[in-house]
Amino acid sequence: MGLLFFALFLAVSAASADEDAFIGVNIGTALSDMPNPTQVVALLKAQQIHHVRLFDADQAMLLALANTGIRVTISVPNDQLLGIGQSNATAVNWVSRNVLAHVPATNITAIAVGSEVLSTLPNAAPILVSAMKFIHSALVASNLDSRIKVSTPHASSLILDSFPPSQAFFNRSWDPVMIPLLKFLQSTGSFVMLNVYPYYDYMQSNGVIALDYALFRPLSPNKEAVDPNTLLHYTNVFDAVVDAGYFAMSYLNFTNIPIIVTESGWPSKGDSSEPDATLDNANTYNSNLIRHIFNNTGTPKHPGIAISTYIYELYNEDLRPGPITEKNWGLFDANGMPIYILRLTGSGTVLSNDTTNQTFCVARAGADHKMLQAALDWACGPGKVDCSPLLQGQPCYEPDTIAAHASYAFDTYYHRMAMGDGTCNFNGVATVTTTDPSHGSCIFPGSVGRNGTFTNSTLPIPSSNSTVSGCHSRYFGSSDAFTTLVVLGVLLCGVTFL
Repeated sequence: MGLLFFALFLAVSAASADEDAFIGVNIGTALSDMPNPTQVVALLKAQQIHHVRLFDADQAMLLALANTGIRVTISVPNDQLLGIGQSNATAVNWVSRNVLAHVPATNITAIAVGSEVLSTLPNAAPILVSAMKFIHSALVASNLDSRIKVSTPHASSLILDSFPPSQAFFNRSWDPVMIPLLKFLQSTGSFVMLNVYPYYDYMQSNGVIALDYALFRPLSPNKEAVDPNTLLHYTNVFDAVVDAGYFAMSYLNFTNIPIIVTESGWPSKGDSSEPDATLDNANTYNSNLIRHIFNNTGTPKHPGIAISTYIYELYNEDLRPGPITEKNWGLFDANGMPIYILRLTGSGTVLSNDTTNQTFCVARAGADHKMLQAALDWACGPGKVDCSPLLQGQPCYEPDTIAAHASYAFDTYYHRMAMGDGTCNFNGVATVTTTDPSHGSCIFPGSVGRNGTFTNSTLPIPSSNSTVSGCHSRYFGSSDAFTTLVVLGVLLCGVTFL
């Protein structure tokens, strides 16, 4: 499958009187070549992703997210839960280190205390609510409780007898935890965090759940699932599970706590025992999920109230243990290349994957060759552009001219810097165009033929008073080689760009 641009949607529809529904992403870090935080943030910004959930409170990541406006959910990892739940002082220290040290520059909006604690760490269940209360009290003391909500993600398996949704209830053995937990969420104006995986519901149903029903594919009315108690019609597993969560809360007399889905997705690859973990099914599920949220469809129980959802996940995590599927939930690989192209066209404001509005950075017609060469050398040197495709025998060597080689280097830098203002100038020898300069097997970054989102580097964009240093590049055009070699020694230490 060809690699194109990928994009998520801006926040679009009302989930409650106070907040807009959104699509966010989870950011796992079990990668053998994990991008650095600056690169991660560059990808988020380029893809217009405005909500993220971290599985910890990594300091470097929080610093990189500063001043971006991206709304961040941080997490208390399960291995820290016991200490925080048993000591208010430990909770205060955790908030001081992971929240106070970063707000308001980093837009932390929620704290997830543990993850699926009742189903994966039952010995910590008795102190879960205490941990949440201690964290919340520390936020109150810092006057941050109104802007940072505290909750904890639950596995949907905690909901028993989930279809029909109207008969659903939480595992009663956890009532001593769930009732005070829901009281806490209600009293603090927070929300239930629920992980919803129709993939697993489908896999574990022994054929009872149809694949189309799990993937949000259109169903004929006679194939829709009908709740016999409410006569509500369900066209997808996602809505049925979310509504089961609402009914389970109603069973305990809680009717005004919203649900946010903290994890949902579909694996793009599996072994022979998981034949429906495919690129096409992952694409179909996530594309339809995003469209479902964006269209403000809501659920049958709460029509018109979309459920904010975090897609699991941003990157494929090759270091995760377990079956092949565990490593293949990501939207991107470690290089920022999309695993598949979400089918979002026609579903509202499509951003980076709108191929009708792509821009490229190329050498300006008639630009001085000496200035072009100096700019090319900077891009391939201090600018950290991978110019190996310009070497003889490589796809972008021909045409062997300074202008052609500079165009490739300029465009690579431009997209690496997320097409930011001022990143296509190079002292006036570069210009932005909407014409794709790709030719033959030489595919430019930003072309519909490959991913155009390059991750950022830690190198700052050169300013108008920055200088070029170093020796001449290998990437000059042969027709100008002699002249270039003569003048480079004079020019390369004094030419300025951007």
